[in-house]
Amino acid sequence: MPELPEVETIARDLESTVRGATVIAAHVHRADVLRERTGKAFSLRIAGATFERFWRRAKYVVADLSTGDRLVVSPRFTGALLVEPAPFRRSGDDYTCIQFPLADGRTLRFRDVRRLGTVALMAPKRFESFTTAIGPEPLEASFTAERFTEIVRASTRAIKTILMDQRRIAGIGNIYANEALWRARIRPTRRGSSLTHARAAALHAETIDVLRAAVEQRGTSFRDYRDPYGGRGGFLSLVKVYGREGEPCERCGTTLRSSHALENRVTVWCTTCQK
Repeated sequence: MPELPEVETIARDLESTVRGATVIAAHVHRADVLRERTGKAFSLRIAGATFERFWRRAKYVVADLSTGDRLVVSPRFTGALLVEPAPFRRSGDDYTCIQFPLADGRTLRFRDVRRLGTVALMAPKRFESFTTAIGPEPLEASFTAERFTEIVRASTRAIKTILMDQRRIAGIGNIYANEALWRARIRPTRRGSSLTHARAAALHAETIDVLRAAVEQRGTSFRDYRDPYGGRGGFLSLVKVYGREGEPCERCGTTLRSSHALENRVTVWCTTCQK
């Protein structure tokens, strides 16, 4: 599932190439990906709008429209926002869910094999309600070590679960929670409230470092993630634990273990290094 680095890459690419383009229409082929509105209402409301800005909020791509509405896209497991240089012709076996023909002749389309991603068109008040329910952004300057420490030490849940809770911290998912905890030498099941201020500050630093490194690599592609031009992320070559269960820890040589006990997601860690 695309996390902060992957969605940041998508938003930056769209900001640099699609910002300023005007939507001629919206062709909804798979209405089950829509939230907030029906296919007809969605198409009527977005037609003629101009993309004024693309940005990221948590794991969502957000497009500010000239109408005041915001287009909010969650790629989830297999979703992708793709830019086609010309009008796009959908074939019978294509997984395109929505097409946005643009006035400059290009097409922006949302493609999703499993159709678990979502597309929503939100009015300003609805978007305000949506975004305030999400936690702070870890790459913003206001996300200090002190604020992070306060968040994690206030909970008795497992630290990995806290990191992945979008109501507490935005954008971190399974890949980068595993990596940050390995870097900080913290056991994923350790209670957040048990961390000292020093260890919480260390985890804060490692979390930000791993997210920035992944953004530089344009994210991580294991299977499905692609950027708007079909490219893959390059962070996979830098992972230390995720996807490496059964291999030796690069730090101490201990065989890396894995479990699905936390949130039914795979957790990989070193029993020697992470305490």
